[in-house]
Amino acid sequence: MRKLDLHWKILIGMVLGIIFGFIAAELNWNQFVINWIKPFGTVFINMLKMIAVPLIIVSLITGIAELKDISRISKMGGKTIFLYLVTTMFAVSVGLILANVIKPGNFIDEAARDQLMAQYTTDAGSKIQEAQMQKEQGPLQPIVDIVPDNFFSALTDNGKMLQVIFFSILIGIGLILIPEEKAKPVTSFFVGFNEVILKIIDITMLLAPIGVFALLSAILVEIPSFSVLQALLVYAFTVIAGLLILILIFYSSLVTFITKNSYFSFLRAIAPAQLVAFSTSSSAATLPVTMERVTEHLGVDEEVSSFVLPLGATINMDGTSLYQSVAAIFIAQAFGMNLDLPTQLMIIITATLASIGSAAVPSAGMVMLVIVLGQAGIPEAGLALIFAIDRPLDMCRTVVNITSDATVATIIAKTEGLLNNPKVKNWDDHYPTNNG
Repeated sequence: MRKLDLHWKILIGMVLGIIFGFIAAELNWNQFVINWIKPFGTVFINMLKMIAVPLIIVSLITGIAELKDISRISKMGGKTIFLYLVTTMFAVSVGLILANVIKPGNFIDEAARDQLMAQYTTDAGSKIQEAQMQKEQGPLQPIVDIVPDNFFSALTDNGKMLQVIFFSILIGIGLILIPEEKAKPVTSFFVGFNEVILKIIDITMLLAPIGVFALLSAILVEIPSFSVLQALLVYAFTVIAGLLILILIFYSSLVTFITKNSYFSFLRAIAPAQLVAFSTSSSAATLPVTMERVTEHLGVDEEVSSFVLPLGATINMDGTSLYQSVAAIFIAQAFGMNLDLPTQLMIIITATLASIGSAAVPSAGMVMLVIVLGQAGIPEAGLALIFAIDRPLDMCRTVVNITSDATVATIIAKTEGLLNNPKVKNWDDHYPTNNG
């Protein structure tokens, strides 16, 4: 009998986690779930995060070293950043259009607004303070932050992925510039290390069904009362509608017209990565799975995936950018503010740039949202209005973030003539992972 594929195992874990979470909440088993179930989800996330930094280092260094040509790096890098900016600006625009049409902020009555503000003012205050510290550092601070003053310090913080990427790119370029006989031992080491990391990913994914079960169970016993959430359902619907437009219309059009391949096969190939992204709410934690699926199941050459995907996990946040634009309009509407066209155009620019500096970890978009709100003149305290439902939406937008990364990687591979790796002759041929 054929074994169950990985994405089905994860999906079963998610469904069971949701059912168990509802039952636990009804029976008031909240503390039991938090103390005895949630830790297994935390362990799963920690294992994925543990792999993320080593994976970025070895994949970038080997990928760049194998290019053997500086001009190819600049060409591929230019196309990658251009596509990431285009997809991000499109996502922000979709969010603004939907928020202006649906007007979710008009559905919040004064009582619900006051309850949310009272419940989450402390949480909002901490995010506002963190964002204020970033703004006080000056407009060029993001550029300064790219260059680490201590590489080993950057290795210990998943929020400093750009610094790790910067140093890894320098090592890769250095290997290209020195004589091949001297570079070969170093390159061979990283190639072998890359294989070890990929095998660790296989081992980690054996825990995926248990991990997502634990994570979803914990979320369902930790969310606030449903009476408050009802006031936010229209807001959530607006965000999710925008995310679905990106996945079902925008990315499907790009994949179908540029690569001439089936979008259904594309989604089927990256489904395990999407499910992990949904469960962990972290693009960085999902990166190992995304790379494995894109390389082994979409046929994107490692030369492309090892460069495009780590960069995308750090600077390409389409789902987060869309959510920021919807949230900004939602909060403004809740406070009775009407934003003019120039202000909304500035939201597009600010949200696009803010997404580049957003760490690929859960809820990092909240800090960037404060910057977007401040630029538009929207009260930052309004952040408290969306805290109640942020985690479920964070899960959804992370799925879009990694789907966008996979889309761009596939397009870059197609334009570089590096799609349909010999490992995968046809997208319609489905290869299950070693885990299932």
